[in-house]
Amino acid sequence: MQSICVIGGNRYFGRLLVQRLQAAGHHVTVINRGSTPPPDGVEHLVVDRDDEAALTVALASRTFDVVIDQVCYTPVQAAIAARAFQGRTRRYVMTSTIEVYDPSTAALPFIPHGTPVPEETVDPAMWQVSTDLPWRDDAYLEAHYAEGKRQAEAAFTQHGGFAFASVRSAHVLGGGAQEFTGRLAHYVEHITQGRPLIVHPAVLPTVFIHYEELADLLLWAATATDFTGPVNACSDGLFDVRDLSAVIHAQTGREPVYRAAAPGEAASPFSFDRHYAMSNARAKQLGFTFSRTADWLPGAVAEALAVSATPAL
Repeated sequence: MQSICVIGGNRYFGRLLVQRLQAAGHHVTVINRGSTPPPDGVEHLVVDRDDEAALTVALASRTFDVVIDQVCYTPVQAAIAARAFQGRTRRYVMTSTIEVYDPSTAALPFIPHGTPVPEETVDPAMWQVSTDLPWRDDAYLEAHYAEGKRQAEAAFTQHGGFAFASVRSAHVLGGGAQEFTGRLAHYVEHITQGRPLIVHPAVLPTVFIHYEELADLLLWAATATDFTGPVNACSDGLFDVRDLSAVIHAQTGREPVYRAAAPGEAASPFSFDRHYAMSNARAKQLGFTFSRTADWLPGAVAEALAVSATPAL
């Protein structure tokens, strides 16, 4: 049994992760602001992780084998956590994102189309950290989401004082109503209602991961391996928006309607005109086995269709 702290963990794959950690016999402590209580039997610390003094007081004399940070978005948050957990944990795992590789958000090495993007494309040991930017401004953070994640990884790597790993998640699907982003629902609703999907003239594929598989990978990263540095988390297989729409068409019989995005117009989710589909080779080499997107995507679509057919109360 290990003592594991989860920061966040109150919804979607984070909540499932807490349940699986508990089922595996670990002592779990959840830190959040109290909007959603954790499962019975899980220790709950209600505190704002952005308030360093309050976080330090709430932690008191607690120590942990591992901390899993589900909700770190900026280098300021990373710096606070690094100080607060200094000497309190031997290992720290942060949930990061495929968006760190988006070439439209930073000057990154060129990756040819069709080449899976490896972790070394963004090296947190070398990435510049700028904590004096307006990271506490919600509008700024939303516009700089990818850079916030890159710098958070870098802050932990360069100043953490403990073994640090980041899990760079692909686009997460599955779970029906639990899938709070609404991205799969966007496709289900547009196709079933005959509304056009807005796509780029030349659509490039991306990678996905099922929410249960991501919870499993985070459990593995925290308890079954001691790797450090970033690791990509994506199921096997590339999919673009037309592939995704074809799965919905197969279950509904409704033909998807497409409209090309005008210059500067926002496209539907998962429509990309730039390449940053990840490689999962490192995680495989470390011992994790991934599923195939083609195997679980029909079930995720069926769940989304069931939610869309449920009358609102």
